[in-house]
Amino acid sequence: MRVLAVAIVLVVAQWVDSRIQVASLQQELARRLSDGDSAAKEGRAMARQSQEALAALQAKVGVLEAKLAETQSQAVALEAMYQELSSTRDERVLAEVEQAVVIAVQQLQFAGNVEAALIALQGADARLARSVQPQFLPARKLILRDIERLKATPGANVTGLSLKIESVVAAVDRLPLAYEQRPKGEMLRPALPVKPANTDYWRELGADLWRELRQLVRLERIDQGDPALLSPNQSFFLRENLKLRLLNARLALLQRDGKTFREEIRQAREQLERYFDGQAKPVQAAQATLKALATTDVSFDLPGLAETLTALRNLKFARERSIGGAAGK
Repeated sequence: MRVLAVAIVLVVAQWVDSRIQVASLQQELARRLSDGDSAAKEGRAMARQSQEALAALQAKVGVLEAKLAETQSQAVALEAMYQELSSTRDERVLAEVEQAVVIAVQQLQFAGNVEAALIALQGADARLARSVQPQFLPARKLILRDIERLKATPGANVTGLSLKIESVVAAVDRLPLAYEQRPKGEMLRPALPVKPANTDYWRELGADLWRELRQLVRLERIDQGDPALLSPNQSFFLRENLKLRLLNARLALLQRDGKTFREEIRQAREQLERYFDGQAKPVQAAQATLKALATTDVSFDLPGLAETLTALRNLKFARERSIGGAAGK
């Protein structure tokens, strides 16, 4: 009986102990389940926050991608605009330089004006110097070569000579003719004061009367043998003929025809010597001008600018063709 009682006590104690352990395990399990549930809640909250942050980041990334695409499109548009502006600027530079060379060619061909041609070419060179395009270097070398050739060109200043001829033409209408020349009058003596009637007084009075009688007929030497007497109409045509010869001389100057220029100047000088008053200062000034012109050599050849003009036009045509090919692609 005692053994049975002890066994029962042991079994009861073991059962109680098992219940206590089971209860503690249940409490521990409940606590851990509660902790797990709170951790799961925190995890879900963190996951939700992460999802919200990810969504915000995705939205920001989308905005950035849109801005990047817009920036790239703007960059492409700016690049195209720059290329267009650069092409337009280069074309404008070529057009300006070509126009300057054309002006230089015209000045040389039609006026023989070396100074104006040099100014035009120097302006074209300065315009190319401000450009950084390497394809313009050959054209600039040609322009610099033409500038040096013009500076080294011997010959007359065509513009200055033309102005001298124009000054003589303008003065022709005012030049006095030889038959209009008047003898030089003698200086009159001052009137004698009234003196008492005596021998000296009558002698002085006789001398004054003799001087007055001598003034009635006056003889004076004229250098040229026979000054031509011309009617008003003939005087007009003489002056017009002299103007025509001077204008022909200027035309020969512009054409660099030295033979015709010298001949026209020679005949104009002969007309001045024969028909005009050589003692008048305007006639002497015109003679001096024509004498200086007669010693000037105007039969010189000016350098041509055809090679430079052709090079510029070829460069312009090549650029237009390359731009057209790029636009076609």
